Amino acid sequence: MPKLLHLLGLYLVLSVAACNSRADTVRIATGELPPYATESRPDKGIALSIVRRAFELAGHKAEFHFQPWSRAQMETKSGMWDASAHWGASAERRRDFLLSDNILTEQWLIVHRKSIALQWVQPRDLQPYTLGIIRDYTYTPEFWALVRSNELHSDNTPNDLAGLRKMLRGRIDAMPMERNVACDLLTHNFTAQERDEFAAHPRLLTDSFTTHLILPPQQPRSAALLADFNRGLKALRDSGEHARLLQTVQCPASWANSAPPSR
Repeated sequence: MPKLLHLLGLYLVLSVAACNSRADTVRIATGELPPYATESRPDKGIALSIVRRAFELAGHKAEFHFQPWSRAQMETKSGMWDASAHWGASAERRRDFLLSDNILTEQWLIVHRKSIALQWVQPRDLQPYTLGIIRDYTYTPEFWALVRSNELHSDNTPNDLAGLRKMLRGRIDAMPMERNVACDLLTHNFTAQERDEFAAHPRLLTDSFTTHLILPPQQPRSAALLADFNRGLKALRDSGEHARLLQTVQCPASWANSAPPSR
């Protein structure tokens, strides 16, 4: 009997520990967007490093599951995942999800073939060009409105790398891209001669493109996880570690004058 009671007690302890372990693990759906989110890097990318550390400071372990972005968002909305990262704050996401505080601010600009003397002030000024467009990207409400009304000539493109390759072959003229994403893709997928075929216009689509962890509001633990994440994110910023995690990505030398003004 004592042995049986001992085994029963050990089982209960292990069961409680297993439950606590599951409770402290946050299962996060994400996709490929190097250098911010990528399965190929040990740290899983700049944005996911911030997400992981923010949760760690709040007592949770982040577990990333890579899949296509549209699937990650859809399955998170249905409650299959605890959260998804990282996403722009579109009106639809504010309606369908709980959004965290800002993980990082992205810099979206127009990448184009250098042979095209592209100039623009308002998005409507992009009418003469064929633009690569990715369906699941946020861009800006004004930009999407022009695309959907056919005031901008758009070409549906599966991802940023495909867009750059289309540009190189002359199939599209330009594409809105996040600056660090474009630089990372050019560095790892194109020769120096090919990289020199691209340019970036310094004007940003928006100077406030914040990105967020999104959580399904119907899940019982979402509100508590959101509060924990925001608390950890604040601690990360206050400590200076957040700034250190925002690594600089090497861009083509010819892009030196395309850097947006510091804010």
